[in-house]
Amino acid sequence: MATTVFFEEKVKCQGGQKKMNVEFGKSSYYDENSIYLTVDDKSLVMDRKTAKKFVEAAAAVGRYFGFID
Repeated sequence: MATTVFFEEKVKCQGGQKKMNVEFGKSSYYDENSIYLTVDDKSLVMDRKTAKKFVEAAAAVGRYFGFID
């Protein structure tokens, strides 16, 4: 799978007890480029409709917390 990684971190819970490996970015594996997501070694490439909803939701949460304008 040809990818461009935009995020790759071992994400830890605020409580410090739990953690997971998260990676996402752009995939050109299928005819239509889209977002791939990997969590704890489980990967998938989102269909474009779901990818759009995913980005809109992430942006909405980011705006809510003042992480983005």
